[in-house]
Amino acid sequence: MEVTLLGTGDTTGTPTAGCDCDTCRAAEERGVERSRFSVHVRNERTDESLLLDFSPDFRYQFLRDDPPLPDAAVVTHIHFDHLDGLGNVYRLLDSLPVHAADETDPKTGESVAGTVSSKFDYLDRISVHPEAPFEPFDVCGFEVTLVPVDHPPLVCYGLTVEDPETGAKLALSGDTSYDVPPDSRERLAGADLLLADGIVPARLCEYHPLGGSHEDGEGVPRTFGTKHMTFEGARALADDLDASEYRLVHVSHFPTPEEAFGDDLAVDGETFTL
Repeated sequence: MEVTLLGTGDTTGTPTAGCDCDTCRAAEERGVERSRFSVHVRNERTDESLLLDFSPDFRYQFLRDDPPLPDAAVVTHIHFDHLDGLGNVYRLLDSLPVHAADETDPKTGESVAGTVSSKFDYLDRISVHPEAPFEPFDVCGFEVTLVPVDHPPLVCYGLTVEDPETGAKLALSGDTSYDVPPDSRERLAGADLLLADGIVPARLCEYHPLGGSHEDGEGVPRTFGTKHMTFEGARALADDLDASEYRLVHVSHFPTPEEAFGDDLAVDGETFTL
């Protein structure tokens, strides 16, 4: 299993357009970036590629890193920075199966799969495959399982990608607070690589209108507001789940350069062989 981190940033990415903050300048000086979220997983045995989420930066990411175009894809939720890049496959692929959860979201009245179908009904070369959470499905020679996480007000899912031949396991927390349900934690546990959503260090919770939540024993917030984990929360989740290796993703440009480019914080283009 070859994993390429195509996009490791939050909604605006780093550098952020029009921003001259220290972290955006440091990213430019270091020659690194965090575009909007997407992960490419290649199965060397079958020579197939699976894309996890459709970044709006799809075209740029595939030109920059030159991975094989996807044979199939999974969508975790309907926020634009994870979905709107799907339009980039127009006139690019002859066919593309897109897998997404089948649970109806009380907020939208549609499942993620339903929203993908309705929003991209003009893409006649894609086929949408509704999947039940916790029920593994086979794609690209992998076994994939979607698990509910906590990203209010919309439903959102983490997932695992496992190779039944080698036993390799990739886990994504999805966009989530630290309050990942116990059943989902059980499925995400024991990964060779965990990609955990961590948007800012906990100290920045004081600037969020809702502050922080899910404090640890020392009072450090593990959730920033309600939707994303702090760096500390993502690291705690990696420890909770006993991940062999982890990287923080969905990182914003608000931390200082020293905080933003620590060893466990992902940047675009990192690759892993599991």
